[in-house]
Amino acid sequence: MRRPGRDTAESQRRITRRGLILGGAQAGFMGLLALRMRYMQVEQADQFRLLADENRVNIRLIPPARGRIFDRHGAVVADNAPSYRITVVREEAGDVDRVIARLAQLVELDPGELERARRELADLRGDTPVTVADRVTWHDISRVAVNAPALPGVTPEVGLSRYYPAGPDYAHLVGYVGPVSERDLERIDAPEQLLRIPRFQIGKIGLESKREDLLRGKAGTKRVEVNAAGRVMRELDRREGEAGADIQITVDNALQSYVSARLDGESAAAVVIDCDTGDVLASASAPSFDPNLFVRGISVRDYKALLENKYRPLPNKAVQGVYPPGSTFKMITALAAMEDGQVGPEETVYCPGHLKVSGRRFHCWKRGGHGNVNLHRSLRESCDVYYYDMALRTGIEKITAMARRLGLGMEHELPLTSVAEGLTPTKAWKRAVKGNPWVIGDSVNAAIGQGFVLASPLQLAVMSARIATGRSVVPRLVKSVDGVEQPTGHGADMGLNENNLRRIRQAMFAVSNHRRGTAYSSRIIEDAVRMAGKTGTSQVRNITAAERGTGVRRNADLPWEQRDHALFVDFAPVEAPKIAVAVVVEHGGGGSAVAAPIARDITLQALYGEDPPLSAYPEKDRGRIRTQQENLREEYRRHYGRESDRA
Repeated sequence: MRRPGRDTAESQRRITRRGLILGGAQAGFMGLLALRMRYMQVEQADQFRLLADENRVNIRLIPPARGRIFDRHGAVVADNAPSYRITVVREEAGDVDRVIARLAQLVELDPGELERARRELADLRGDTPVTVADRVTWHDISRVAVNAPALPGVTPEVGLSRYYPAGPDYAHLVGYVGPVSERDLERIDAPEQLLRIPRFQIGKIGLESKREDLLRGKAGTKRVEVNAAGRVMRELDRREGEAGADIQITVDNALQSYVSARLDGESAAAVVIDCDTGDVLASASAPSFDPNLFVRGISVRDYKALLENKYRPLPNKAVQGVYPPGSTFKMITALAAMEDGQVGPEETVYCPGHLKVSGRRFHCWKRGGHGNVNLHRSLRESCDVYYYDMALRTGIEKITAMARRLGLGMEHELPLTSVAEGLTPTKAWKRAVKGNPWVIGDSVNAAIGQGFVLASPLQLAVMSARIATGRSVVPRLVKSVDGVEQPTGHGADMGLNENNLRRIRQAMFAVSNHRRGTAYSSRIIEDAVRMAGKTGTSQVRNITAAERGTGVRRNADLPWEQRDHALFVDFAPVEAPKIAVAVVVEHGGGGSAVAAPIARDITLQALYGEDPPLSAYPEKDRGRIRTQQENLREEYRRHYGRESDRA
């Protein structure tokens, strides 16, 4: 049956309308799609290109070469040695455990190091290279490179690691580096990303720590292309970093080696200073340790051995150790009294063996006393009573002021860890710190370097240099940075009466060269290099009245830790001082018997720059010195691997 024409026309209109609507919708959708495609392809092209590049391009930091450290003559004392290691990047490795298992079939992995690497892989950013094997051989590196397709995210690398060729000789001065720890990061405000590279080394103590800002340098960057498996395909570009600054220190390598060897077997410290420039020519603390042990992390066993050594090898006794200076302080008391007009050089004080002050006896080291002594004899024979009397006349404030003028009681600005300030007490100090008023007995004790007075070997060496020159010599450790000379410590005139200084120097000369001088047995024979010095013996225990009545026990009869400290200071040559020396031997007994011979030997070595002639020593010492020189030469050859006169 045929539809009427009217119905057919209506159906066609309806179909046409639907088609238009559907077509319009499709056209609109296609238009929106085209606009979106245009937006993504044109307007967001750079962003998506960057995202694509990030999937195949990694930017990695290049650790800078650490600045090297040289002695005053250019010998390397802190160097960078090539070190082969294998790293893993978590994001590129995928299944880290499987990759490490494959790696373990090729290279022997240390369990402790591997455990630390697993922690770092879990804690650090996924794009951070983590060292899983350090100090591997070139053969290991080759095997990993050949099997690279099966080890995604694994990269064999050649880096630099710190090395100290002189070993223990510079351990306390130069210090050492070690891996960055969480504690290190907490101490640094806004630490740079370079410090977050696992096993990156920074200075921990000594010059390495205090000049970290100069030695570290600045990181470079490199862009590498990796494939879908995380294997590095090629390096796209590289921007080299900036190497750390090279630092030249004032220390003489040969002298430092000698001083370290001369102190061997003792718990001691010695400092040698150039009287003209203030340069620290040597500074040794004994016993020492091998800083190379700390570079990649010291073992528990090795560290425990250092901690349990009663001679305390870890602290730098030369600048950190503070000791009662004993009789080496007497020059300060004498200068304070003379500058204040309290005593003339020929005025005498009677020493019966003690001085009674406020109902208490203060004893002289010589039980029977010295009789009448003037300034010269009091220093030459180290009479205590003379200085007790000077303290009563002069007072602690003026004695302390003179001590600080000569370099005690202050922190000398050297780039070393924990440089001690020492202690030169005042009445106000005791009231504030001890909560008690100053009493006259405190002044009497301080006059002979006992009681509250404390000084480091560095400060005592500075004191000797200032007495020798009359200038405020300032110690200097850094000679130059990247070849740029640093200011010297020549120092200005202290303004002390030259006649008073001359009398002190003459008395110190008599200490070492007069038959009754306390250091006569350790004198220098050669006229051109004779020294002026002062012995010191500081008590570390109280001697009771009962013990004095029966006789004071000898140091040799006491436990080591109860024996007196032995000290000696000197400068030489006496007519034109070039060097000043201070030696402290912990619990060594007597300054004249123990510290003075060491200081004399160091002084001669410093003046000659090589083994001094035997004619410079007293005849009784020449056999021992000859044997000592032969042994030290052999030790030096064995240590440095070459024939040398230690020049």
